[in-house]
Amino acid sequence: MFVYTNFVITLLGIVSQLLGLYLWVVIISAVMTWIEPNPYNPIVRFIYGITEPLFDFVRRYLPVVFAGFDFSPIVVLIAIEFIQGYFIPTFARLATTGFN
Repeated sequence: MFVYTNFVITLLGIVSQLLGLYLWVVIISAVMTWIEPNPYNPIVRFIYGITEPLFDFVRRYLPVVFAGFDFSPIVVLIAIEFIQGYFIPTFARLATTGFN
């Protein structure tokens, strides 16, 4: 059973690292909206390409635009922090102790 536990713990660690990386990409994307970068730059296109679908999903289901400010990056950051702070430790504990 330890093989399953080690696999799940490793997988959760990878997911946590990817979420941490995506958190920084969301922050960079939000900051880039303030400085108006060149939209033809491949790095800018990549960052917008991986963040805008999630921002659009949040905007579709939550009214996050107030007085011209878009708060969808903040909602995404809160969701990432919630996943990292609640779901990943919960699944790690379930993997180590079972469903007791």
